[in-house]
Amino acid sequence: MLWLALRLPSLPLDIFRRAAQADTAFAVSGGEGARAEIIACNKKARDKGMQPGMPVSAALALDAGLQVVPRDAAAEQAALERVAAWALQFTPVVSLAPPGELLLEVEGSLQLFDGLGSLRRQVAEGVQALGYRAIVAAAPTPLAAQLFARAGLPVLIRHDDALRVSLARLPADVLGLPAEAARLLDDIGAQTLGDCLALPRAGLARRVGERVLEMLDRAAGRLPDPRLRYAPPTLFSASQPLPAPAQEAEMLLFAARRLLAELCGFLSATAQGVQRLQFTLSHHGCKPTVLTLSLTNASRDADHLLNVLRERLDATVLPCPAIAIALRSELLLPVACRSASLLPDAARHAEAAAQLVERLRARLGDAAVVGLKTMDDYRPEQGWRACEPGTQSHEAAANTSRPLWLLDTPRKLEENNEAPCYEGRLALLAGPERIETGWWDDRQVERDYFVARTPTHALLWIYRDQHAGRNWYLHGFFSCYWLFVTGCWLTALYR
Repeated sequence: MLWLALRLPSLPLDIFRRAAQADTAFAVSGGEGARAEIIACNKKARDKGMQPGMPVSAALALDAGLQVVPRDAAAEQAALERVAAWALQFTPVVSLAPPGELLLEVEGSLQLFDGLGSLRRQVAEGVQALGYRAIVAAAPTPLAAQLFARAGLPVLIRHDDALRVSLARLPADVLGLPAEAARLLDDIGAQTLGDCLALPRAGLARRVGERVLEMLDRAAGRLPDPRLRYAPPTLFSASQPLPAPAQEAEMLLFAARRLLAELCGFLSATAQGVQRLQFTLSHHGCKPTVLTLSLTNASRDADHLLNVLRERLDATVLPCPAIAIALRSELLLPVACRSASLLPDAARHAEAAAQLVERLRARLGDAAVVGLKTMDDYRPEQGWRACEPGTQSHEAAANTSRPLWLLDTPRKLEENNEAPCYEGRLALLAGPERIETGWWDDRQVERDYFVARTPTHALLWIYRDQHAGRNWYLHGFFSCYWLFVTGCWLTALYR
């Protein structure tokens, strides 16, 4: 077996600071009152002389503007579990090792991820993209991988001989022994694990306890070391406090990007996609702002989900600055993996069209973007129905001789010597096409349709009503004019 240990040494700090770029001195404290001390701090705080173990009062004396928050153990555990769910995309065997470590059994994943070095790099880069600092080490036993990660050594050890030599060089304090036992080992000169292994086993056990021998044997592989497998939840849920109140969309998107990366890792691990998800923005003194994103197709593309959220945020006015953002998946569906193709295919075109619809709906609202479904009726205004985008039409084939853009209500045209006019006198190019139907539902029509050209060469669809008055009406525009107007509209929309 081969284990990958993932250590998050600054997890107490990362759960707060991963939602924004580091721009101020920040620290996490533990304890209460006068005993409160710094547990972790960012680089800007360390540059000003602060370090873990320093009393909070002393740190504030160095910098009165230092931002200090109390440690949140529950949030750390929740974050560790979300990283574990994300890591399941690399292996089905992930184990939690609180307070800040994960173990991945990766022997069966090496070929899929192009070897141990490539796998370690992908895991490390992925965790960094989530906003956590990580140390990743590999060894044949889970405890040995943990010990190397705790020592800050990102080693890749696959063979038992190399494991024994490397373990012997590790400092004894990586075992995490009680202070009294650690002090005793130091007093007798046992500075490394090799020094401990060189001591008589009975005497070592009598002085510092059987636990030390057990840990050494488990690390070396002489004793079994079973680990409890992590089982992911059925739905994804995560929250992220913001380091400062945020009103602008860009500040919220930075935090949302981290949550979406965790979500998409969870979806990849469970072979699912999300079709409906909900973002909740918390405020001080205001009701939460809830944004529900409903997608046409289930997706696990983090960039696409972020783009849809960006469109929704641009169209949302927050009542007051947000102090936290939460993400919850509401509808998950199975999504099959698809092999990549050198050439564009129908599935890729359909996916791109669905993503465009989702972005437009996020910007304009669901009711503003619909599909068209043809109906079995000769009357143009009754020949289609609004439907969900992507719905297939089986009732009737589309009539390609008719324009794509019909007016909601036909517009009466002016006449010049009984000739229809629109931006000047119209030239009739084709027709008439007689449509005489609808007697059964009291909406009878009797019209003669023509294709007409304006002086500027736009093509129109007009008709002459055969009822009283025999007036001319404009009913639609053909593609050249429609594409021109739509192109201008879309250009203005995305400027």
